[in-house]
Amino acid sequence: MGCIGSSQARNEGGAGRKKIKKPKPWAHTEPITRAQLMNMREEFWDTSPHYGGQREIWDALRAAAEAELTLAQTIIDSAGVIVQNRDLTLCWDERGAKYELPRYVLSEPTNLIQEQGQ
Repeated sequence: MGCIGSSQARNEGGAGRKKIKKPKPWAHTEPITRAQLMNMREEFWDTSPHYGGQREIWDALRAAAEAELTLAQTIIDSAGVIVQNRDLTLCWDERGAKYELPRYVLSEPTNLIQEQGQ
């Protein structure tokens, strides 16, 4: 009795966790190559712990950003990441630290330059 108002009852059915989705298509301010995109991503992930938060959460976010959607959801849920924006651009950890991810680490821009030989 009294279960209706419990936090467990409110969170059943995934109400406490948002399902993540692929980011909407976007364009970089100027066309870039895949190599430039990869360099931007590496630079972001190398410096991300300096933005605050926990290293483990940054690692989980990187793994999720680089994974298929189903696996990414499992990684996010397992790490206890609280998703504010379903495309992962804004997340929180259970301690209240904020994690902002730029679109370029989550998907490719629509104006990516296709290099010869790729």
